[in-house]
Amino acid sequence: MEGFELIGVGFGPSNLALAIAAGELGAATPRQLFLERQPRFGWHRGMLIEDATMQVSFLKDLVTLRNPASQFSFLNFLHSSGRLIDFINNKTLFPLRVEFHDYLEWAAAQVDDVVRYDRTVEAVRPITNDGVVDEFEVTSASADGGARETYRTRNLILGTGLSPRLPDGVTASDRVWHNRELLDRVERLGDDAAPRRVVVVGAGQSAAEVTGFLHERFPSAEVCSVFSRFGYSPADDSPFANRVFDPDAVDEFYSAPEDVKQQLLGYHANTNYSVVDTEVIQDLYRRSYRERIVGKERLRFFNVSRVIDLHDTSSGVSLTVESLSTGQKTPLDADLVVFCTGYTPGDPTDLLGDLGSECRRDQAGRVRIGRDYRVVTTPVVRAGIYLQGGGTEHSHGLASSLLSNISVRAGEILDSIRQQPVAPLRPAVAQPVGV
Repeated sequence: MEGFELIGVGFGPSNLALAIAAGELGAATPRQLFLERQPRFGWHRGMLIEDATMQVSFLKDLVTLRNPASQFSFLNFLHSSGRLIDFINNKTLFPLRVEFHDYLEWAAAQVDDVVRYDRTVEAVRPITNDGVVDEFEVTSASADGGARETYRTRNLILGTGLSPRLPDGVTASDRVWHNRELLDRVERLGDDAAPRRVVVVGAGQSAAEVTGFLHERFPSAEVCSVFSRFGYSPADDSPFANRVFDPDAVDEFYSAPEDVKQQLLGYHANTNYSVVDTEVIQDLYRRSYRERIVGKERLRFFNVSRVIDLHDTSSGVSLTVESLSTGQKTPLDADLVVFCTGYTPGDPTDLLGDLGSECRRDQAGRVRIGRDYRVVTTPVVRAGIYLQGGGTEHSHGLASSLLSNISVRAGEILDSIRQQPVAPLRPAVAQPVGV
């Protein structure tokens, strides 16, 4: 059984940043392994719309806020790609999303020796010595359920991301999608299956982008956007509001009383949740106004509304749009319905089996997390369990699941791991907790 100082579950941007930070320690680099269920690196591939831009500065890349001299910076990627001068001339802090994804792939390719793709983690079990859990046994399998492998580690880094969320009662199907699958699903349609009507549900950045993309991609289709607000709300990306994403803001948020944390999350939700870049809002409005002038309105907005009575039929999707203000119901037959209704963090203990009972929780039932992103456990567990991103917003603030602080967070997790007492990796047998 191979032994490691740390094993990361999932290999998105957060654990990629951690792998890079660890590799930059030189001779002090811990033995590390990352397990990723995808066959290759990918980050929100379904939403890599060609003209969509990042909502975070390129300076908040995988390394710069932690180590501005790192060879893994976005600027070094541009230089190696021969586009540095062209990017500078473009005068923007916000690259295209497809270009930033190219950067992430470029960085991931340079550390692929510590990653095993096409591996799904099936179980995590405690390894006990003298009644104390000082290591974990991690079992993974290939995507087809075969070729199982087992490893040992002192530290487990959970970076499994977020799960797509659909409204209660809605089930994904060939005609009902979550926007995470957008581009893959559209490509599968083929040119001969262009929809006549598409319904997009949601009021955030993804919903607005999907609405614009489908309106352009299918020039003969009617695109209906349904959301509960009166109109799209602009994102607050002003300098003072953006301080909520600063590394120092994590310290202030973490130490604040619970009622203050809730106030801050509410005050600054409009920096991230159900908000849209002003340029995207203006583009959609211009399209709608232009269509009114020429008398061919394909872009329809159902504001202050919700979708009800949705079900698949033999020829498409039948649904009703209900006005929240008047109660008026508008029946629609659509070829496709795309829900842009966000993501939700899973319970990080789901993967831990019996170890989950050794994780401390707060009064709201949420896993307690240290400032160093280490899960607070009972004294019987001395090996480290760390969370990357999902499941930490309640303790570390709005930036927890975003790109803003991933480079700094990677360094903090690595520092925490290095400060632990080090003992030789020992051959051991997985046993139940407390044995």
